[in-house]
Amino acid sequence: MLSGSFLYLGLGSSGHSSQSGHSGRGRRGVRHAGRYSTPHPPRGAASAGRSPALDGCSVQPDAALQLLRIEEGMAMATAPKRAWPPWPPLLFLLLLPGGSCGGCPAVCDCTSQPRAVLCAHRRLEAVPGGLPLDTELLDLSGNRLWGLQQGMLSRLGLLQELDLSYNQLSTLEPGAFHGLQSLLTLRLQGNRLRIMGPGVFSGLSALRLLDLRLNQIVLFLDGAFGELGSLQQLEVGDNHLVFVAPGAFAGLAKLSTFTLERCNLSTVPGLALARLPALVALRLRELDIGRLPAGALRGLGQLKELEIHHWPSLEALEPGSLVGLNLSSLAITRCNLSSVPFQALHHLSFLRVLDLSQNPISAIPARRLSPLVRLQELRLSGAGLTSIAAHAFHGLTAFHLLDVADNALQTLEETAFPSPDKLVTLRLSGNPLTCDCRLLWLLRRRGRLDFGSSPPACAGPRPVQGKSLREFSDILPPGHFTCQPALIRKSGPRWVIAEQGGHAVFSCSGDGDPAPTVSWMRPQGAWLGRAGRVRVLEDGTLEIRSVQLQDRGAYVCVVSNVAGNDSLRTWLEVIQVEPPNGTLSDPNITMPGIPGPFILDSRGVAMVLAVGFLPFLTSVTLCFGLIALWSKGKGRVKHHMTFDFVAPRPSGDKNSGGNRVTAKLF
Repeated sequence: MLSGSFLYLGLGSSGHSSQSGHSGRGRRGVRHAGRYSTPHPPRGAASAGRSPALDGCSVQPDAALQLLRIEEGMAMATAPKRAWPPWPPLLFLLLLPGGSCGGCPAVCDCTSQPRAVLCAHRRLEAVPGGLPLDTELLDLSGNRLWGLQQGMLSRLGLLQELDLSYNQLSTLEPGAFHGLQSLLTLRLQGNRLRIMGPGVFSGLSALRLLDLRLNQIVLFLDGAFGELGSLQQLEVGDNHLVFVAPGAFAGLAKLSTFTLERCNLSTVPGLALARLPALVALRLRELDIGRLPAGALRGLGQLKELEIHHWPSLEALEPGSLVGLNLSSLAITRCNLSSVPFQALHHLSFLRVLDLSQNPISAIPARRLSPLVRLQELRLSGAGLTSIAAHAFHGLTAFHLLDVADNALQTLEETAFPSPDKLVTLRLSGNPLTCDCRLLWLLRRRGRLDFGSSPPACAGPRPVQGKSLREFSDILPPGHFTCQPALIRKSGPRWVIAEQGGHAVFSCSGDGDPAPTVSWMRPQGAWLGRAGRVRVLEDGTLEIRSVQLQDRGAYVCVVSNVAGNDSLRTWLEVIQVEPPNGTLSDPNITMPGIPGPFILDSRGVAMVLAVGFLPFLTSVTLCFGLIALWSKGKGRVKHHMTFDFVAPRPSGDKNSGGNRVTAKLF
């Protein structure tokens, strides 16, 4: 329409072209002036197509009036005796503002970026009208928008990024974003949204990033994000969130990054998180949660990065809290862990980065990290470390970065690493290091190690105090980075006598550089610990409470440091104390677990006889009573018998007979 009006005006002056030999060139000059807004276009402008003003559908009225004046002047020069008709300029002005692609709202900026409408901080209370249909970026942040009605932005089908942050939005009607099928980024942080329910984000099938931080959201209801099948990043922080429904995240099949921070949740929403099958990075920051229950993150099989930051109530990690995960990076920072959670980590064989910084962890024991065979980086800065044991990192064949800056370490021995030559980065600044023979290996490798912006420095001994390791020359002066073997200087009595049930104390101390440690051995050769009835105190004193007979024997005090050790043998004698009742005992039987003989005194014998005689007398009496009753039941008993006896005849006397005799046998 605009170029047609230019052509029409050019034809209006063609009736005077025969009066001047230069009229044709003048007409072409006017036409070029109409296309490029200047009578002298720059080189190459004629081949560039339409002017930028026409492409943006934003020709200004002042430029149009100037164009009319130029063309009128050129026409009057060619035909001074004929006047222009009054209606062509009016027709030009009517046709100039029109267009099919829309203009730019007067309160917005459409020239800073291509296909962008910037309306930030303009005190708008509603979405401005007349937005160009080809807008790809619409910035309405920092205004006073209080609501977003359905279909308000449905004409912007090409919109890819919408910024509604820091307004006064309290409600979003279902379908408010209907028609924005090309939208990729939606920023809603800094508003007054309270409840996220189903249907709010319908129509945003292509959305990839959603920012809901700094709102007043209390609940995530079931199906709140069900239409966001392409969402990849969700930011939820600085809200009043107290409850997440189990089905709130249903439908987020492609969500890979989720940040949840500064909310009022008291537990980890494990059931809701289990509906995120593609989640790769989970960040849980600044939450008042005291424990991570066993299996709370079991459904996140694809999770690779887990960050737990600033949980002041988290004092320990339960053994099964990370079951089901196959992490490559784990950060538990600024919590209240007092030790490395070895039991919770032992199954993470693919873990490469472990960050436990700013936890009150005092020591790293030997070989407890060996199940993490692929661990490459360990960060424990600002913790509270006082010691790293020898062989602490043995089994970690790929280990190359250790960050223990800003701790209380006095030394770091070479034996802590499985292969010191593979160590690339060592952050050791901010520790009160004692530069003796234990750090000589570090001094020799200082040229190959990356210490960061602040290399470690010596806190002692006095001649090198405050000197950085990089400041030492390759040839050390005598007495530098040396150690003195440990020697026992003071000890208590070497023969201690204690009564049974009493209290015994042995003292022992030594000198050396570095300061030696004091240990004690039992007579059987076992090392004594810091707890129990027989224990070693912090100052090296051996204490035996409630002395028993089996405690007597030899005890050996051993003082040792990296340069050597010294030992001292002591003896404990135990006096047996008889009980006040005069019980006899055998003093030769002192081994535990073997019962002593059963000894009776006169009173005990009398009691035993009395207790045993009465049952015996009762049994005998009962037996005789039973026999008497049985005999009486049988009647009178005859205790004799009668028989006849006939004497035999004499031999040869057939007539003589024998005499019959009757006898009774009793």
